[in-house]
Amino acid sequence: QVQLVESGGGLVQPGGSLRLSCAASGFVIGWYNMNWYRQGPGKERELVASVGTDSRTTNYAEPMKGRCTISRNGHMVYLDMNNMKPEETDVYYCNAEAVISGRQKTYWGQGTQVTVSS
Repeated sequence: QVQLVESGGGLVQPGGSLRLSCAASGFVIGWYNMNWYRQGPGKERELVASVGTDSRTTNYAEPMKGRCTISRNGHMVYLDMNNMKPEETDVYYCNAEAVISGRQKTYWGQGTQVTVSS
């Protein structure tokens, strides 16, 4: 059974830092690019950061560059964010993507709420 289980969400003050974690199971995570997305009420889901299967290739959404680090280690994926802003109050989702035998494979976690507020 494929699972992506996020944790680490909660309340953080503006300017504060937060680490989100994603525990993956039920599939060969090493074959998948791993991503963090976020979505707020009335907003489209947007990509925050990606890390490739080599664990070194990373990409970040422009607003997050310099304030965010994505990393992976074994079956875990992490998102470290700092200097957080109230407008980044969203549900954050862990995502796995790969093309296997010519077919797109995509898995999603259930999301973890992050609230940036004083």
